[in-house]
Amino acid sequence: MRHLLSIESMSRADMETILAATAVVKRQRGRSTSAPLAGKTWALLFAKSSTRTRVSFEVGLRELGANVMFLSAGDIQLGRGEPIKDTARVLGRMVHGAVFRTFAQADVEEFARYSNIPTINALTDEEHPCQILTDIYTFQEKQGSIRGKIVTFVGDGACNVPASWVFAAAKLGFELRIAAPKPFQPPLSLLERAGFTHVHAQPSPTGEIIQGTVPSSGGRILLTADLKAAATRADLLYTDVWVSMGKEAEAAERIKVLGGYQINAELVKLAKPHAQVMHCLPAYRGKEIDEETFEAHAGTIFDQAENRLHTQKAIIAWLVAEGVTAGTVK
Repeated sequence: MRHLLSIESMSRADMETILAATAVVKRQRGRSTSAPLAGKTWALLFAKSSTRTRVSFEVGLRELGANVMFLSAGDIQLGRGEPIKDTARVLGRMVHGAVFRTFAQADVEEFARYSNIPTINALTDEEHPCQILTDIYTFQEKQGSIRGKIVTFVGDGACNVPASWVFAAAKLGFELRIAAPKPFQPPLSLLERAGFTHVHAQPSPTGEIIQGTVPSSGGRILLTADLKAAATRADLLYTDVWVSMGKEAEAAERIKVLGGYQINAELVKLAKPHAQVMHCLPAYRGKEIDEETFEAHAGTIFDQAENRLHTQKAIIAWLVAEGVTAGTVK
């Protein structure tokens, strides 16, 4: 039984299979007569609100032939305290797959363990695997292999999106730079879980710089408060909201501390010519990215949003093993 619960738990080979299949899925959209999920019903369980994730999964599942059932926390007994494992065992007898968007990573993992149906993590507080697979596909669609490239994440580096980027860098062999104030940098324990070795700190005028490597893949990690140094010669500049869902009570402090960590025209000039700018949306212009830069790179950002549909269809096909190999989707 396959699940997609995290980038951490994926192999490089499976990531590359999904990325290759995404190109085929995108190219064949509207022309394929295959409906591998015909007669099947999938449940979307969303404890967190969503635009892109919900729409892309609903559309994608329907295009693969499935019936789709959307269940918010208020619609089912999970919202009243029923144990995850009980909900999982009930749904596992009635539906054929589940997409779960919630707070705790442990809840998604427990659901997968007890439901005995393919389960997809559509976002937790710890990881956002579908987003990062989409982002890597979008980068490679425009610039070729991400291996050996430099990805710079700007802003809150201690949340789910940069965590998934950390695991991806370790597996796929690119350099990830996280530019964030010290309280918003990922913990060293996360780097160690990802497989980074030779992790060490060195002093700098703007605070210590933490570096590490994965010799077997060529992956590199750099954590720094120096935004300009992190952006210099980057192939991709990436940001996310400063106040993630569930962190609203910390909004004022987060905005104060992260105030200088913005992608703008000045920062883009430090990156490589033709570097991409991405945002996983929703975007708060004037905070993590300014209006001018967002609009200048809107083509890439909305390609990125559209590609959630294609990547997630490839993920679903991979989960149900419907003839998915690198570069082919039956």
